[in-house]
Amino acid sequence: MAFAAQPANHPAQAGQEYIQPDQIRASKMIGSRVYDLHNRNIGKVQDLILARDGKIDVVVLDVGSFLRIGGKNVAVKPSDFKTDNNRLTLDVTKEQLQQMANFNLRDRNTGAGTSSSPVHGGKLGSGR
Repeated sequence: MAFAAQPANHPAQAGQEYIQPDQIRASKMIGSRVYDLHNRNIGKVQDLILARDGKIDVVVLDVGSFLRIGGKNVAVKPSDFKTDNNRLTLDVTKEQLQQMANFNLRDRNTGAGTSSSPVHGGKLGSGR
């Protein structure tokens, strides 16, 4: 996973911003493999859950599945992740993740999943 930063040979122009070296794009994070400290693949980022203030509340990992069969989703705090050699690392084992509670991405009481938004009745990003 590569991080985009301001190119060294292109100085910042007025009115132009760049992603910083300590930031990561959500589109690059979702779908990325996650490794333990011993370089073993322990899961894959399934989704990011945002709090109402817009900050990432939890990162949902798919652990133990093969072709999305037989595994489960677990929630991990964003602060638990480290970036090492342009990839995501956690200081836990796959077995520890598999012992965590299942995180269900669909909940009728919160508007999550495939239901319409309870706030505007539309879909996220619909401009309403």
